[in-house]
Amino acid sequence: MTIDFTLEPEVEEVRLRIREFIDDVVRPGEKKIGDPDDIERSEYLQVLLEMRQEAKDAGLWLPHMPEEWGGMGLGHVQLAMVQAEAGKTYYGPWVMNCMAPDEGNMHTLLHWGTDEQKKKYLGPLCEGWTMSCFAMTEPEVAGSDPRLMQTRAEQDGDEWILNGHKWWISNARRAQFAILLARTEDDPETPQAATSAFLVDIPSEGWNDVREIESMHGSTGHSEIVIEDLRVPTENLLGERGQGHRLGQYRLGPARLAHCMRWIAQAETALDMMVDRSLNRFSHGSMLAEKQGIQWMIADSTMELYQCKLMVLHAAYKIDRGDDFKSEVSMAKHFVANSLNRIIDRSIQVHGALGYSTDTPLASMYQHARWARFADGADEIHQMRIAERAIAAYRDSGSTHAATGDLPL
Repeated sequence: MTIDFTLEPEVEEVRLRIREFIDDVVRPGEKKIGDPDDIERSEYLQVLLEMRQEAKDAGLWLPHMPEEWGGMGLGHVQLAMVQAEAGKTYYGPWVMNCMAPDEGNMHTLLHWGTDEQKKKYLGPLCEGWTMSCFAMTEPEVAGSDPRLMQTRAEQDGDEWILNGHKWWISNARRAQFAILLARTEDDPETPQAATSAFLVDIPSEGWNDVREIESMHGSTGHSEIVIEDLRVPTENLLGERGQGHRLGQYRLGPARLAHCMRWIAQAETALDMMVDRSLNRFSHGSMLAEKQGIQWMIADSTMELYQCKLMVLHAAYKIDRGDDFKSEVSMAKHFVANSLNRIIDRSIQVHGALGYSTDTPLASMYQHARWARFADGADEIHQMRIAERAIAAYRDSGSTHAATGDLPL
């Protein structure tokens, strides 16, 4: 029997150590910070950096990276339990240096970077001395179709000259470098071979950070960037010319699943709060937990969270095996993002006016959760791809079995 949902003893020990670290270090640190606007910047940074040092000292640094890069060397299944624990707090993933977008950029540099690029960009990123961003999305074209990208790169001797417009570039104002995608080919063999990836030092002349975009949850950390005659040396081409789309998709697949891992943590927190509220709130003759309408909301949320965990574990298993995981990650991303929104919404409903206030974290969680349905691919794009794969599987074999996880049942 090869299907086993238990963790190896040493991995279970890591999971428990991470849970203890989150409870003993990160939660008290977050309490000390409180509202970042109400604390001195120097004290804020000191608390964050002290937590990071404690993560390093505890051997809980870079769980997703190989040991030769100072990491824990965990696979994606093992990483799922790390993110599910760390994601229950706001700063947990950052403290352990496994947060977006740096996590995905580390994987990308490890796979695509030259030795010199790894030394210059990946090393400091792994050590926690630098931060990065990934510049792909543009306001003039659909972000879900990177083949439409308009930012251009023209070769000029030993340099590339870049011009374009990017937005929703996460972490740009804190980043020391960007992985930027730009169109380099006018007539490629396929539309996917039109773009290339570049490593851009920040600041650089021609990299203009226009604004930090405000969203429904306020300041976002996502910037709008105008690129004007930005010169990049040829050695900063990441991967080969025309491989930008391929590189981007390589990065986004596991990154989507890492988001799902953190979203599961948020959904579980919302469910825990929902149950706790139902056990402690009396109304119309009984506790909320005794009312069928509330029980149904708890039951629906419990079942959805169970499905989320199974989907993420199976997709992570396929990544670790080196199997084609695109369909499984796409289905997980769509389902977990929507479940996150529904579970938090139900928890707010059970809390009533308290849940709608900012006296609990639910309101902020709900505002942040809404972006999950279009970040790293809108719901509808994933649905289109899922349907295409189901149709293709049926055409090939007369069955949709291969498109539904290709599981042994």
